[in-house]
This record gives sequence, structure tokens and C-alpha cells, in this order.
Amino acid sequence: MRIGIVVHSHTGNTLSVAQKIKEELSAAGHTVALEQVTAVNEDPSAAGNIQLKTAPEVDSYDELIFGAPVRGLSLSPVMKAYLSQLRSLSGKKVACFVTQHFPYPWMGGTRSVRQIKEICEAKGANVSQTGIVNWSHKERERKIEEVVKNLGKI
Repeated sequence: MRIGIVVHSHTGNTLSVAQKIKEELSAAGHTVALEQVTAVNEDPSAAGNIQLKTAPEVDSYDELIFGAPVRGLSLSPVMKAYLSQLRSLSGKKVACFVTQHFPYPWMGGTRSVRQIKEICEAKGANVSQTGIVNWSHKERERKIEEVVKNLGKI
């Protein structure tokens, strides 16, 4: 199975979780590529005018995992712009996760996962797994392990 992990990571937290997911999937025998979405300008005040510097193609993957940080209690504008420009995810199995600074999922994580899921499903994807890592939660490492294990089942 060829799996693409596509992430936007501003501070490196989301990328570090994606790397652990990649290791888990690779150990299970999958061919896994980790790609990053980047913007020309990551200024939060320019959220309505995001220009992507890198926007990975996803057509060659059998399954996809999308990961992004939470920004302002919502999905990262960079990932939102990236997902919106994708033509189709028809027939693709998709999983997604977000990382957030706040300690509880209801502080933007739940909403952000729902946003990724809705965009992907509107493009024809079957979203099977989701996850939220709360970076300032006292059990952060356990949360990371949980997300890695769940998304490793895609």
C-alpha cells in the first residue's frame, strides 16, 4: 500500500507526530512518503490570502493522512487552502490529525478535525480515523502514541 502523509507544520510539532506515524506504517510494510505543505507567507493576518509555496500531489497514493496545527481555534489556514485546491479525493481512504497548544480537544482541536473531515468528504474521500494531540496536556506523550497507533491502522 502506498500511503502519503501530507502535513502543514509551523513549529515542528505536527511534523514530529507525522514522522512517528510514518515510522509506524513503514514498520508495518507500507510504502510511505511524508510531504509538507508550505506557504509563501505564514502571517496569520493574511489568512484570507494564502499563497502556497509547496502543494504536494496526492493522486499517486492509495491512502492519505493529513495533519495540521490548530490556529485561532480553527484549522490552519495553510492546510485549509491546500485541501480546498485539491481537485478530487474520490475513492481515497483518508485519516487526519491536528496538533494544538491548548490542553483540551474542545479548545479548537475538535473543530479543526471536523473541518479537515468535511473538506475531504466533500471531495469524495472516506475518512476513517482522526486524532488530536494536545501539546500542553500533561499526558501529551500518551496522546501522541494513541494518535500514532490509531492512524497507523489506516
